[in-house]
Amino acid sequence: MSVELYFNNKKSLVLPGSRLHEYGEAIGIRVPTSCNRQGKCKECIVEVTEGMELLSSPTDKESHLKDNFRLSCQCKIIADSGVLRCNTMRRGSLRIEKKALHLSVLDNKFEIDPAVTRDGDKILLDGIEIEKSNAPIHGVAVDLGTTTVVVRLFNLETGELIADTSFENPQRFGGSDVMARIHYDTINKGKVLQRTLAGYLSHAIEDFPVDPKTIYEVVIAGNSTMRDLFFRLDVYSIGQNPYRSITEIEKGEGKRTTTSISDSIKKIKLPVHPKARVYGLPIISGHVGADAAACMLAVNIANEDRLIAIMDIGTNTELILGNKNKILAASCPAGPAFEGGNISCGMPGFRGAIEKIMLDKKGSFEYKVIEETKPEGICGSGLIDLLSELLKNDRMNYLGRFKHEEQKINIYSNGSSQVYINEKDVNELAQAKGANVAGLYTVFKNYGVKFNDVDVFYLAGGFGRHINIESAKRIGLIPNIDESKILQVGNASIEGASIGLLSKTKRKELEELVNKVTHCRLETDPDFFNHFVEGCQFNPVETLSDEMNIKD
Repeated sequence: MSVELYFNNKKSLVLPGSRLHEYGEAIGIRVPTSCNRQGKCKECIVEVTEGMELLSSPTDKESHLKDNFRLSCQCKIIADSGVLRCNTMRRGSLRIEKKALHLSVLDNKFEIDPAVTRDGDKILLDGIEIEKSNAPIHGVAVDLGTTTVVVRLFNLETGELIADTSFENPQRFGGSDVMARIHYDTINKGKVLQRTLAGYLSHAIEDFPVDPKTIYEVVIAGNSTMRDLFFRLDVYSIGQNPYRSITEIEKGEGKRTTTSISDSIKKIKLPVHPKARVYGLPIISGHVGADAAACMLAVNIANEDRLIAIMDIGTNTELILGNKNKILAASCPAGPAFEGGNISCGMPGFRGAIEKIMLDKKGSFEYKVIEETKPEGICGSGLIDLLSELLKNDRMNYLGRFKHEEQKINIYSNGSSQVYINEKDVNELAQAKGANVAGLYTVFKNYGVKFNDVDVFYLAGGFGRHINIESAKRIGLIPNIDESKILQVGNASIEGASIGLLSKTKRKELEELVNKVTHCRLETDPDFFNHFVEGCQFNPVETLSDEMNIKD
């Protein structure tokens, strides 16, 4: 008798008695650990999706984990038959946007002047010698998203992009959104979230085609929570009104001059040069973090005469509106619904996710699946298409209620395998959309302009890159403006982080720019609730009505 073990989808037949970590190593799966499987580092977390009853009971060293998460070095297979499915915190082939279309750092016109330079065989960081070597000088730019992480490796002397990689943020065991992770980090001591992420990022760096010891600087972009967690800062204050990073609080108290962070690699624990520096881009304010700041750098808003908007839709949507004369920014707590969270058949952009949907004339669904395999669920772009098609074909009304007394709508069915949507799912999506729309109305109202006044509307991020614009406008996720003004640019945050790595001048420009941004706190706007309710309806988002008292 043996157990069918599917570890990261690799199948093997195993006998009971050994720990999951050992089984993983035996079939070539790299499970992070820095404590030699003693349960101290807490890095070797796996998610058990089937067969939890086949494993030994959780030990005291797993008390920080809930639901279906275990430490692979602590749990043993104790049954002699059955099916066990588990995966590391880096699942499958998630489609992650690594590039910013039309915003290539290689095409940006700025002088390459990194903080790390060479003088003969001397390697200098801000002019101070840290090494003697004739080897190449490298740097790494990182976009720490709540859901995904993107990493780029550059030659700092030439500005050449040598390699890039991406992976799902392994911190999801602490919750799917920033507030959940703030709560997790607050009640669980030991910086487990940071150590887990550092472990996976270390593997990514070690897999690059260069000696990691030739990497002398790492530049980090991410929302306020992700950035501060990475630097091992206390994030409790970000989860409490008025939702400020400790760096913002200390800057207000005169204890620091910037919200950016510089730290030694020793504290962060990455396998780069021991004297390398880790630099976190400055945050703007509250939940409008270093990722939003990086987007501003990527689109060169500091030198822009046109009125531009940037909308990076995600678990925490960032909105920026302005030009070189005036900039407003806001953060919208949308939650994970449009990334598949809390949706019956929702899933991230993995293999098997339905990413495009249409209803044909006979009322049947036509769809496109990532990697053209059997449908397993629906990702965000597919959910937007689905809502749009239901509206367009009179299967759902503007309040999100199904017509013809349908309880749920099946998209795919094959035996026991089904992909469907129900009204509860629609309600989750409506509330996520409502938060985004409320942010749009509030920012534009406070700026004193209408949606049609925008010259360029950038949709940033992987989610914004893949959505159908017509569908998004029909359901009221983005403003109903001329499509020629809307530019889907992909990952602008990693682009900004790359610019910050390659140019001290642009980095300084950003440090000064964030001080000029006005933060619109949505919760303080008297019309926020009305905007939210309106945004929960599946109607096109038209320009602000006259009675909304647009400010001068």
